[in-house]
Amino acid sequence: MLLVTVHDDNSLEISLDVSDMLDPSSVYRVKIAGEPTSEFFQFQKTNGTLPPPIIFNASYHGLRYLITLLALNVDTVPRAVKSIMVLTRPLPIYNVSIDDYKLSPETGVVFEIQYPQKNNVFTRVNISYWEGDDFRSTLYTGEESETHGTLNTGVMVLKHWLPGVCYSHITFQLLSQTSFNRTNLVQSSGVQHDPGYHRTVPYPPRNVSLHIEPVEQGTLVGMDVETLKEILPVPSQDPMMREDAIGFSGDQPDNAMTSMDYISCLKDETIPWSYNETESIVNRTAGAYEDTLSPCTPPASSPANLLTPIRMLLSWLPPRPPTAFDGFNICVQREGNATRCSTVDEHTLEFVTILRNPGKFTLSVVTFSSSGTCETRKSQSSKPFNFYISPSGELFEELSEKPEEVTVRVLNSSTASVSWKYPLVNCTGAIVSVVSLTCQKENQPLERDYCSQVNLSTSVIENLVPGAQYQVVVYLQRGPLVGPPSNPLTFVIRPTGITELALYPLSPNALILSWSRPHRGVLQKYLVEMFYFNPSTLLSQWTPYHEIAATRSQTVSVRITDLRPAWFYSFRVNMVTWGVPELRCCDTPIVSLVTAPLSPEISTVEYFNNLLYVSWTYGDEASDLTYSRMLHWELVAEGRKKVKKNVMRSVMTAVLSLPPGDTYNLTVTACCEGKSNTSTAHLVSLDPVPPKSLFTVNKTQTSVTLLWLEEGVVDYFYVSCWLLDSRQEECVKVSSHVVTVSGLQPDSSYNCSVSSISHQTRSAPAFITVSTLGVELNPNVMVISVLALLSILLIGLLVIMLLVLRRKHLQMASREYGAGTFVNFASLERDGKLPYHWNKNGIKKRKLTNPVQLDDFEVYLKEMAKDSNYKFSLQFEELKQIGIDIPHSAADLPSNRCKNRYTNILPYDFNRVRLVSASQEEGADYINSNYVPGCSSPQEYIATQGPLPETRGDFWKMILQQKSQIIVMLTQCNEKRRVKCDHYWPFTAEPVSYGDITVEIASENEQTDWSYRTFRISSADEVLDVIHFNYTSWPDHGVPSTNAAESVLQFVQMIRKQANKSPGPLTVHCSAGVGRTGTFIALDRLMQHIQDHEFIDILGLVSELRSHRMSMVQTEEQYVFIHQCVQLIWKKKQQQFCISDVIYENVSI
Repeated sequence: MLLVTVHDDNSLEISLDVSDMLDPSSVYRVKIAGEPTSEFFQFQKTNGTLPPPIIFNASYHGLRYLITLLALNVDTVPRAVKSIMVLTRPLPIYNVSIDDYKLSPETGVVFEIQYPQKNNVFTRVNISYWEGDDFRSTLYTGEESETHGTLNTGVMVLKHWLPGVCYSHITFQLLSQTSFNRTNLVQSSGVQHDPGYHRTVPYPPRNVSLHIEPVEQGTLVGMDVETLKEILPVPSQDPMMREDAIGFSGDQPDNAMTSMDYISCLKDETIPWSYNETESIVNRTAGAYEDTLSPCTPPASSPANLLTPIRMLLSWLPPRPPTAFDGFNICVQREGNATRCSTVDEHTLEFVTILRNPGKFTLSVVTFSSSGTCETRKSQSSKPFNFYISPSGELFEELSEKPEEVTVRVLNSSTASVSWKYPLVNCTGAIVSVVSLTCQKENQPLERDYCSQVNLSTSVIENLVPGAQYQVVVYLQRGPLVGPPSNPLTFVIRPTGITELALYPLSPNALILSWSRPHRGVLQKYLVEMFYFNPSTLLSQWTPYHEIAATRSQTVSVRITDLRPAWFYSFRVNMVTWGVPELRCCDTPIVSLVTAPLSPEISTVEYFNNLLYVSWTYGDEASDLTYSRMLHWELVAEGRKKVKKNVMRSVMTAVLSLPPGDTYNLTVTACCEGKSNTSTAHLVSLDPVPPKSLFTVNKTQTSVTLLWLEEGVVDYFYVSCWLLDSRQEECVKVSSHVVTVSGLQPDSSYNCSVSSISHQTRSAPAFITVSTLGVELNPNVMVISVLALLSILLIGLLVIMLLVLRRKHLQMASREYGAGTFVNFASLERDGKLPYHWNKNGIKKRKLTNPVQLDDFEVYLKEMAKDSNYKFSLQFEELKQIGIDIPHSAADLPSNRCKNRYTNILPYDFNRVRLVSASQEEGADYINSNYVPGCSSPQEYIATQGPLPETRGDFWKMILQQKSQIIVMLTQCNEKRRVKCDHYWPFTAEPVSYGDITVEIASENEQTDWSYRTFRISSADEVLDVIHFNYTSWPDHGVPSTNAAESVLQFVQMIRKQANKSPGPLTVHCSAGVGRTGTFIALDRLMQHIQDHEFIDILGLVSELRSHRMSMVQTEEQYVFIHQCVQLIWKKKQQQFCISDVIYENVSI
C-alpha cells in the first residue's frame, strides 16, 4: 500500500508498496494537494523493484495534505489508484504571559500567547495545568461560553478557575484537526515555552464585624503598660480570652502597610461608656473626593494615653466557597503612625486587641492564599472600619450616611446657594467642595477661583464666572470625621450675552456678522440664529444658522452666505454653555437688514418710431420676487437729456420715448427698501432724423426763407438749394431752425434740402421745392379774394353745427323716462326685457334703477332666473357701462403704476383716498383706494386693493390717517398657488415697523370660516387699536356655496354691529378690491335697508357702487348671489315678530 510519513522537519516521505505496482509497464505519479498549487511527482521506473521514496517539503504547518497515486499506461489516461490524507504538525508557542482578568480576578485569567504567524495553521489550543494536586486539560476553541477572546488575536480568557488556587506547570499546544473517510486526524505542536504559574485571588472574608468596649479597670492589673503597648496581638483558641495590647509609636516596621484605601467620617455623637457596653460599627466605602479634603483631617494625635483602655473585638466568617485560602491578615492603623498587621490561620475567625492611645483608627481584614509554588495572593480588602477615640475616651462612630437631595440655586451671575437634606443622624456641620469644570477647557480665560477643588464651610458660593460649569460635592461632619460624599451635582451659571453686534454687507448674498464677548465670562460655543420668511413653508421663524466654538479672541466674526437678495433678515447670537440641557443667552441684541437686490441684466434693446423697447432679466429661473422686498425697477436713459421711468416689479420690460440723435447710457436699477443695484450700462446710439415739417414762410424774387421743426437732438443743420435742371449745390451750415437762402434767380424753381447733424452723424435730408417770385401782382386784389373765400366756409360750417345739435336734442328728449316706478310683474315682456329705467342726460350721471317690492321678490327672483339667468345677464351687461368715462388719471401716472396690483382696476380721481405726505414727489399721496357711500355717511367705506409688498406702508398710513378701526379682509394671501394679497401684518407677536408706523398683534382667534385679530398701530405719539376680520372661505371671482350664504350674512352682521361702535370708515379689501369687496358692501347696505323698508333696488345699488369704484360686484355670479342673500334676509325678517329685532343672532368677538 502507499505509505506517507510526516517528519519533524515538516517533510512528507511518500513510498510505494509492492501491492501498489499493478502493472510493471505503468508509470506512477503522486499528486499532492493542499497548498494553493497542487504538486506532481513521478516515481523512478525500475525493473520490478520498488522505486526510491519521494520527499516533499511542506510549506505549511498544521495543514492537511491529500496525496493521490496516479497510474499511467501508454494507451490509457492517468487513473487514481488510491488517496491518503495526512496532517502536518503546527509550530509551537514560544512565549506565554498570564494575568488577572480584571473584571473577576478571583475566577478569571487572561492568557496572551505568541507563536509563528506565517504558514502556521491550527484550529484549537490545548491548555494543560496542575490545579493544586490535580492535573487538568482544557481545549480552547474561542467559542465556549466560559471563554472570551479569539485565536486570531492570541488573547484567551478563562473564567472558571477556582479562587485562591495555585495553578502550576501551565502549558499550551496548538492543535490542528481534520477528517478523511470518517477518520479524524489530529496533530499537536510541541511545548517550547516555559511553564506558567498563576494563583487566583481569594475571596475576602464575609460578615466582618467590630465590637468595641471599654476595659474594666481591674482587668489589666498586673500587666506591664509598656508591654501592652508593644506586644502584637496573637489570636488564641478562645477569642474572648485573647486580649493583647497594640501600642502605636512613631517607629514604622519594615513590613508596615502605609496605604489607606478608604476614608470615612463619624457622626458627631459622643458615646458614654459604662461597664458591659458594646458598640457595633458598620463600615461603608467612601467616594472619589475624600483624598482631597484637607478639612477632613483630624487633629494630630496626642501622645497621652486614654483614661480608659478600649478593647476591640473583630470577627468574621470564612470567604465564600469554593475558595482556597491559608489564613487572614488583620491590619490596624492609627493616623500618624505605622500600620501594624497580624496574621492568623484559616481556622481563626476572631481577633481581640487593646487600644490605649487616642486618635483616628482604621481597621481591615483580608484573606491570603500561600500554599503551593505560586506567589502568595491576598484578597481584596474588606470594607475598613473607621472611628475616632478622643483623649477622654469618647468614641465617634464612622459616619456612613451621605447628604441627600443636594440642590443649587443660582442667585446672580456670580453667586449660588447650595442646600441639602440631612439624614436621620447627628452631624456637627458640613463641607461644600467646589471645583470648576471649565477652567482647564481650551480657549477659555483663566479663572482665578475654583480651578482646583475648594472646600467651603458655608453654603453660599461666591466669585463665580458667568457661563462656567461647576461641580459641587457635600460632606457631612461629625466631630473631626468626615462622611462619604454626596452625589456630585453639576450646575452652570447663565452667560451674560454678547455685545457690539454689527452687520457689514458684502453682496446681495453675503454679509459679515461681528460681535464682542463679555470681558468676564466663559462659554462653549456661539449659536448664530437667523430670522427670515421662508417661501417654502410660508413661515417666518428663528432658525439656527451656524455654531462657532469658543475662542480666546475678544471679537468674533462670521461670514453669512447663501442669503436671498432683496430679503429681510434679522440676526442674533447666543452664548451657549455646557450642561444638559445647554444654557444660552441672550435673545438680544438683534440686528436686521434688507439685503441688496441682484444686478439686473439688460437683455434686448430695440428702437422703433422714437420709442426704445427695453427688456431685462433678474437672477436665474429660480429667482422669485413674490415675497421679496423689491419695490420697483428704475429705468434710466442718460444722454443730453435724462429720461427716467419707474416700472412695477412684476414687469421686466418697458418703453421709453427717447429723442433721436443722441447717445444714451441705459441702465436698469433694482430698488428695494433702502438698497438698490444697477445693471451694467448699455450704450445706445440713435441716429439723427431729418427735420420735421419743412416749409417756406417767406420768399422774394431772389430769396426764400425756410422753416422746419427740430426733431430730436441736433447740433446744427446743413441747408442746400439748387435749380431743378442743375445738380450744382452749395451747403450752408446753420444752427437755428430757420434760414433765408438768398442770391436766387427770379421766377425760378429750386430743390432745397435740410439735414440734421448730431455727434458728427448726418441724417437723411428733408426735401422741399420752392419758387422765387416773378411779376408782382396788386396786393389789394389778393386780399379781397382770400376774405371772400373764408366767409363762405364759415357760413357753411355754422349751418351744419345747428342742424346736428337740434337733432341730438330731439333724440335725448325722446328717451327720458321717469324714475322710481315699481315693476308690475303682470306686464313683464315676453322678449326678456325688463322695464328698468335710467337717466341719460350725460354719461357721468348715468344710473340704472329697478326697485322691487319685497313681497314680490320671490316671484321676481324666479322670473329673473329663467333661461339660465338670462335676465340677470341683461342687467349685468348694462352695469358694465357704468363708470367707463370717469377719469382715473392719477393712477396712470408713471410713478403710481407700480402701486396698482392690476392694471385694469384703478381708482377714480374724484373720490380716491389721498395720503397726507411731507414728500413733494409726484404720487406721494396715491393709494389704490376709493371712498364709498353708505347708509349713514358719504364716506362710510374705503374700498381698496390687497396691499402689495411695496404699498404695505401706504396701507397702514391710510388706516392711521383715516382713523379706520375695522379692516375686513375677504381673501387669503395665497389662493390656487397665486399671490392674492401681501401678508401685511406681523407673522409673530413681535412689533414690526412698516415705514414710520409700527404694528403689533395684540390677540388672534381662529374660527371655521374666518379669523379675528386685534392690532395696535402707532406712529410717534399716535396710537390706534384696529380690529382685523379675515373671511377665508370666499373664492376669488366667485361666491360661497349656497349652504355658506348663512355664514356670510352672519359675518356681515357681526362686522356691522362692531362698525356701529366705531366712528371711522370701514376698510374693505379682497385682492383687486372690487369683486368680493363690492359684494360685501352691497350686502351690508341691503341688510340695513331691509330693516326699515319694504322694497329693494339691487340694480340701483350696484350701479351706485360702480359710480364710486370701477367693477364693483365684478362677476354676474356675485350679482346673482346678492339676490339670493336678499331672499334669505327677507325670509328671516318675516319669521320675526318685530321689524326692529336683530335679524341674525349676535356673534361674540
